[in-house]
Amino acid sequence: MKTIDDVKMTPFLRKITVFSAGGSFLDGYVLALIGVALTQITPLFNLTSEWSAAIGASVMVGILVGTIVGGYLTDMIGRRKMFIIDVVAIGVFSLLSVFAADAFQLIVARFAIGVFVGADYPIATSLVTEFTPKQQRCVSMGVVSGAWYLGATVASVAGYALSGVENGWQWMLGSAIIPCAILLIGRHDIPESPIWLENKGRSAEARAIVDLVFGRDVEIEREESNKTSLLEVFRGGYGKRTIYVGILILCQVVPMYAIYTFGPQIMNAFGLGEGAESILGENAISLFFLIGTIPAMFWLNSMGRRPLLVLSLGFMAIGLVILGVWPSAPVLVIIISFGLYAFFSGGPGILQWLYPNELFPTRIRATAVGVAIGFSRIGTIVSTYATPIFLEAYGIGATMMVAALLVLFAFALSLFMAPETKGKSLTEASSV
Repeated sequence: MKTIDDVKMTPFLRKITVFSAGGSFLDGYVLALIGVALTQITPLFNLTSEWSAAIGASVMVGILVGTIVGGYLTDMIGRRKMFIIDVVAIGVFSLLSVFAADAFQLIVARFAIGVFVGADYPIATSLVTEFTPKQQRCVSMGVVSGAWYLGATVASVAGYALSGVENGWQWMLGSAIIPCAILLIGRHDIPESPIWLENKGRSAEARAIVDLVFGRDVEIEREESNKTSLLEVFRGGYGKRTIYVGILILCQVVPMYAIYTFGPQIMNAFGLGEGAESILGENAISLFFLIGTIPAMFWLNSMGRRPLLVLSLGFMAIGLVILGVWPSAPVLVIIISFGLYAFFSGGPGILQWLYPNELFPTRIRATAVGVAIGFSRIGTIVSTYATPIFLEAYGIGATMMVAALLVLFAFALSLFMAPETKGKSLTEASSV
């Protein structure tokens, strides 16, 4: 029997991947851009470290809410229904943030943006997973992961270009409307997931989409069909997977989000320049993140998920430890250490999207994505709020050591708990 797992990639399937990755692009874009925008907003609104931290953390709180609620609704009512609405909402609230008159209004707008960015995670990644054959899942999720870094890199470049413009922060925050418009055009003809439709007993609709997208000779692999339950992701073997994936993502993204949200301040603390020069330093590190994603897409298939994850976390920790114990190192050492950490983030960065989609069945796939990412965002909320305060109180060396300890914890946990899903169908990978 030929199933979706066995087909070859087509231009339409690649289109689904590219435009589904748009939510990840927007996340990286809106997160990195606020770090640059804060260089103008802070003196304009006369912000304290606490207010600056609250603005940075507000989008994380929104993502926490959006991923959990959006994931559950995606499994309940379908992948596509919110696929358009969330992009419209992100564009609207990005526009509203331009007119923020004080820090509180900006926090409200950023929170709302976070809710809909967070909702897009389970929607888009479930669609990508369920439309992609097993040999291409790593590449497709690599595109999703790389889109985050691409969005952050584009934001850094845009921020640098607008950093010297009067009221440039308004142009920065409002510029998110442009990728939203592109995504709306690209997403309008992407259908509902046939695997989700089949799981919900809507076989005729599923069959029609499979015939249209894959051909009449392709069948849908059958899964056990039960009612979607939020509690199921915490039961039995799925509970263990949820805890592991949530902790892994938390340890992976907390240092990364801190670096992006407060990149210019961190670069300045390392003596890599002030103002526009510090933004250039952040741009360089962002490129390392993006470049590291490319080989990781293929290494995850050739080496396997588990070996690459453990190896990558080890190298990431080495880079952060050097930054922590030797913050006054020569500029070249600082750049190499950041580069080591950022380049090897590629594999774990892809797995934060791939693991929760592979390890859970269709009925709770999006829910599991939402819960795992939502759990990790608790850490990013705390760290994003605490980073500027901790940095001011204890210095850049101690800040980097905390980041290193998180990555080392993920390394140790992965030695015992990281699963291997290489070459498995979705049904095989999600069975417990």
